[in-house]
Amino acid sequence: MPQIHEITTYLETIAPRSYQESYDNAGLITGNPQSEVSGILVSLDVIESIVDEALEHDCNLIVAHHPIIFKGLKGLTGRNYIERTIIKAIKHDIAIYAIHTNLDNVYNGVNAKIAEKLELQQTRVLIPKSQTLRKLTTFVPQENAKAVLNALSAAGAGNIGNYQNCSFQVSGTGTFQPNEQANPHIGEADKLEQVEEQRIEVILPAHQSSLVLQALRKAHPYEEVAYYLHNLENENQEVGSGMIGQLAKAMSPTNFLSYLKKQMNLSVIRHTALLDRPVQTVAVCGGAGSFLLPQAIRQQADVFVTADFKYHEFFDADGHLIIADIGHYESEVYTKELIQEFLCEKFVNFAVRLAKANTNPVFYI
Repeated sequence: MPQIHEITTYLETIAPRSYQESYDNAGLITGNPQSEVSGILVSLDVIESIVDEALEHDCNLIVAHHPIIFKGLKGLTGRNYIERTIIKAIKHDIAIYAIHTNLDNVYNGVNAKIAEKLELQQTRVLIPKSQTLRKLTTFVPQENAKAVLNALSAAGAGNIGNYQNCSFQVSGTGTFQPNEQANPHIGEADKLEQVEEQRIEVILPAHQSSLVLQALRKAHPYEEVAYYLHNLENENQEVGSGMIGQLAKAMSPTNFLSYLKKQMNLSVIRHTALLDRPVQTVAVCGGAGSFLLPQAIRQQADVFVTADFKYHEFFDADGHLIIADIGHYESEVYTKELIQEFLCEKFVNFAVRLAKANTNPVFYI
């Protein structure tokens, strides 16, 4: 049986915790990372009924999209559903792990699942994040350059969008003088050496810096490895908020809303006035997405599918597009399937169950 930390470490290769928003609380909330996993229950939320369902099916790990705890608790007396849920989980030794805005912000995450349901094509992140990339520069003897590059690539460096093994290289002369305590790969103590070297530059995700540097030191022939690591302001096209894409064929606004209802299994859609033009470019954001409206307008979306718009925020569409508010739960419920797919792809001989309980606190009549 895998241990909890093996499950969570794998999930964080898909959605690194460094990508979560500052207000969030993704990660392991209850449980011992070293405990063996008897079963996994995947849910959107964690409430008491979800803990009961985990107990019923002998699942001692709940992987949820929404964290049960956002802010610090000052007591555990059972006075509200959060405290009661945590008490029950701890009492029965059930671990709770949340994979929230970090899963929202990765390219193959929550918004990609919505785009998949709507069969959108040519998808891209609506607002890419900056300050998530670094550039590594190092200097390698020319005969070792290929091996070092391969090691850096295997550790996650050199990937840009749909391209791998990306680097910039230039030849030059490196100089160094080992002292008597050195054990040089090339050269002799107290003698100035000149070596034909390759300057290598690669881009890498900031959260993978330690792994990439570890790979560099392991593959590099020198006793002392010279390198620079710089933070970049570049936007990361693989990380950010929302998604935008194209329908295969344009639809009338009425037909699109009917299609949206069918594809997302909706009972109701709150929307702004329908516009007298076809719908083909669609922006999406799971959960509360009103903060993305200006960018959806800027990128000429015909419809923005999201949730949690306030009354006055609907006016901000201002005839530029149609806001389709489908509900928070409804916009993210298929995240359960997404998480299950990730887990089953890695842990092929392990039971991963989807929670059957509907945790939506909003009802319609």
